[in-house]
Amino acid sequence: MPYAVSEHTKAMLCQALKKKMVQKPLDKITIRELADDCGLKRQAFYYHFQDIYDLVRWMFQEEAVSLLKRQEGALLWQEGLLQLFQYLQENRAVCLCALNSLSRPHLKRLFFSDIHAIIRRSVTQITDFLGCSDDTEPEMFTHFYVIALAGLVESWLLGEIDKTPGQLIQFTDTLIQNQIRGAAVQLQEQASDTP
Repeated sequence: MPYAVSEHTKAMLCQALKKKMVQKPLDKITIRELADDCGLKRQAFYYHFQDIYDLVRWMFQEEAVSLLKRQEGALLWQEGLLQLFQYLQENRAVCLCALNSLSRPHLKRLFFSDIHAIIRRSVTQITDFLGCSDDTEPEMFTHFYVIALAGLVESWLLGEIDKTPGQLIQFTDTLIQNQIRGAAVQLQEQASDTP
C-alpha cells in the first residue's frame, strides 16, 4: 500500500475514533464500527493497527506529542507545551475519554519518553547556561518535572485547576528555572564552605 494511501487510511480511522470517543468509552468502541464508518473492511484496520489502543497511541503521537517534538530550544518548549494544551482543550472530550478509559500507566507511556526528552533538553540548557551542569542532577530534575507536568496536565484536563494554558506554562517555567538556580546557588555555597 502506498505511503500516502496508508496515512490517509490511518487518518480516517483516527477521525472515526475521535467521533466515537465523544459518545462512549473506549471499551465500548469496536473495530467493526470504525471500519464501517470509514467504508473499510475490518482487515484494513488490522493492516495498520493491532487494536484500538494502538490507534489511540498513534493518534496522540501524531496529533499531540508531535507538537512537543517540533520545539527544540529552551525558549521554544513553552510554545510546544502551549500547543499541547490547546490541542487538549480542543479535543477535551476525546482526551477525557482516553484518560477515563486507559489505565494511568498506559497513558503515561504514551507521553513519557517524548515529554521526558523535551524537559531533559530544557533542564540541560538551563544548567549549562548557569554553569552547573556537572554539579546538579539533571536526570533527577527531569524525572521530577515530567511527573509533575503529567499530573498538572491531568488535573487541568479534569477541571481541577482553573488556570489558562499560558498561566500553567509560566508557572512551570518559573518553577523549573528557580529550582535549578536554587540548586546551583546551594552547590556554590557548599563549595565555598569546604576548606
